[in-house]
Amino acid sequence: MKPIVLIVGILIGLSVVVGILYVFFGQTTVRKLRKNPETKDALGIEFASGWDILNVAKAFAMPKVITRKWKKSPQSAFYADIDLLFKHTSKFDRYLGTVFYWVYAFTGFSAILTVLLDVIGVFD
Repeated sequence: MKPIVLIVGILIGLSVVVGILYVFFGQTTVRKLRKNPETKDALGIEFASGWDILNVAKAFAMPKVITRKWKKSPQSAFYADIDLLFKHTSKFDRYLGTVFYWVYAFTGFSAILTVLLDVIGVFD
């Protein structure tokens, strides 16, 4: 079996896991944040439907030093307010968001890297 086939198979499996985590995180955590009047407008700008799920997950996954810098920047409307999120979520919600975001980021980065390596002929 070629290594590219194995890598693509693993990436497809991870993509399924990302999809399941996306829906689960959105239904359990972000849904209750959307319903809360205090946090409804603190989830960041939504470019497409469901983008706020990624904003919240990214806020949980990044170190607080970085998320606090985002809060002070002129582009702060694009990011979720980490202080309000911590106030209205449980440890499980934060852990789930962190796991979801890093699996999502790893899968996306790995897929792009695999395509680039295949284009330059590494897997031939």
